[in-house]
Amino acid sequence: MATFDLRDAFALLIFIGGWFFYNWLTEKSSWSRKGLSAAMNLQRRRWMKVLLGRDLRMIDTAIMAGLQQGTAFFASSCIFAIGGCFALLGSAQLIAEIAAELPFYGQLDRPLVEAKLLGLIAIFAYAFFKFGWSYRLFNYCTILIGAIPMRSEAERDLAAAEIAARRAATMNQIAASHFNAGLRGIFFGLAYLGWFLGPYVLVVTTVLVIGILVHRQFFSAARYAVHIEDED
Repeated sequence: MATFDLRDAFALLIFIGGWFFYNWLTEKSSWSRKGLSAAMNLQRRRWMKVLLGRDLRMIDTAIMAGLQQGTAFFASSCIFAIGGCFALLGSAQLIAEIAAELPFYGQLDRPLVEAKLLGLIAIFAYAFFKFGWSYRLFNYCTILIGAIPMRSEAERDLAAAEIAARRAATMNQIAASHFNAGLRGIFFGLAYLGWFLGPYVLVVTTVLVIGILVHRQFFSAARYAVHIEDED
């Protein structure tokens, strides 16, 4: 019968530390200004500046609707994932027996499997709350966009119009930040699944997920596409 030992504690520490490290790297470090998220935040601000010059803003409302729909989809997916994890709690003994037949780990006991499932539920619950708050902030952003003066009014009071545009852009950036945090929760939830195969597998899956996310954030084709300079 296996219990929570030093190997599990070490692997879980690597997992949590890796998550915090990636958050710091993409949000607080000097490298964060070179990432895809920072580049997209710049495009969000440009979007609101362009919006000021449009008489008809159906395209902007369509963009906001798409952002909200995507956020709602991931929030709903997290609810289904949480429900699935609760359903698996009733099969903890079967999961322990299946894991025991794999070469990665020794015999697992039911309480340890249940504890791991509860941890997975906590990760998806965190992601759900992030997506839920992001959805609400995107909704607030639509209101702020509606408060931006039309072009004829903006020309009469440009300073006030620019402040309204910056307000909407900032709300959009905050909503996107929470959306990205929810996505990271899902990605690290996938890494967490490695723990069911053993602590060493959890370390490998954590490093693998961090490597993939770092590549997409700083070295992907999408990041370079956003940084393409305007052509004459």
